[in-house]
Amino acid sequence: MAEQENTEIVKGIYEAFGRGDIPAILNSLADNIEWIVSGREDGIPYAGTYRGREGVGQFFSVLAENVEYSLFEPREFIAQGDRVAVFGHYQGTVRPSGNSVEA
Repeated sequence: MAEQENTEIVKGIYEAFGRGDIPAILNSLADNIEWIVSGREDGIPYAGTYRGREGVGQFFSVLAENVEYSLFEPREFIAQGDRVAVFGHYQGTVRPSGNSVEA
């Protein structure tokens, strides 16, 4: 797949997340997807590597249990080969503690 096509797929995934359409996200993923969320797993419960559609579905379940987003702005998409990195600005509330988070 070309880098531009990969970027468009990832943009569509972010748009679906903004709508809360998790099934659309999962349906757009390859069977062998590797979804990587950076961070320390002891401090960020949804950090880690998720494999396959089922694994990514688990990620979204854990994310929903832990964070409510008030701002979700992907700003830059960088593709290299079959990988796409996304940089943006995100704000929300950590559900268990009520603390604000911004990245």
